[in-house]
Amino acid sequence: MRNKAPNDSLTKNRKAASPAISMVIITAVTIVLVLVTGSYAYQVLERQRGASEFETVKKSIIAFDDAVRDVAWDRNGVRSARFTVDYGHLELVPDMLPLNVTVMGYPANYVTSTAYVRYSISTNYITFGDGYQSYILGNNKTIISGSTEGFGRALIKQESNNVNILLNYRVRAVRTSVFNVSGTLVNYIDILIIKINVAKWSMYIGDFDLVAKNIDISTNSSGPYDVNGDCVIFASLSGLTSSSTIDLELGTKVVFNFVVAQVEVGV
Repeated sequence: MRNKAPNDSLTKNRKAASPAISMVIITAVTIVLVLVTGSYAYQVLERQRGASEFETVKKSIIAFDDAVRDVAWDRNGVRSARFTVDYGHLELVPDMLPLNVTVMGYPANYVTSTAYVRYSISTNYITFGDGYQSYILGNNKTIISGSTEGFGRALIKQESNNVNILLNYRVRAVRTSVFNVSGTLVNYIDILIIKINVAKWSMYIGDFDLVAKNIDISTNSSGPYDVNGDCVIFASLSGLTSSSTIDLELGTKVVFNFVVAQVEVGV
């Protein structure tokens, strides 16, 4: 009987090992693919959730603006809006925006500073491109005169690695009445200002109610002054300036009423 050569056994072992090695490789590759796919799917899901939160917060900002509008001229009025923030954060920033209101040609002005609300989320979740700006409330005007325009100004702005929504309040100027005082017509111009008050810088994450509370309404009057032409009122807010012109008749007088609503904002 012929003895088996030593390489016959080795060849058989190699043939037997080949499927086992293939299965290990296939299994390893499959695990890697599953991990990569799972990680990618998780990232996509997180981005979708972050983008969804951004859209929800936009609606909450608009609802909160409604709350501020309702309480601003309602002494001691209180209203709130619900926020859900998990992927970004909401900040209350105290008295960081200088506000200066002046009337051209008249010694009437009002200077203060106001707080603002800021929501911020990473561009990992949503991005519009560097330098992107868009208003969801109002526009770049800092003073308005029409009764249909709202005080609120909410700006979406992409800066660095974040997309922010900034909410602050502009000025409204209107001629409310003309009275005959001792034979002289007097124009009364109301300059309405919503001043947001925040006790301290605060940042919030999670589910919470953002509360707006009227804590005071005050009126500072300036005048009467002899009318020397049309009345042009300038408002400067956070580096932006715009104006509103109110027609006045020569030979009359004018009084400027700075009506300031103090609205406290907190959680």
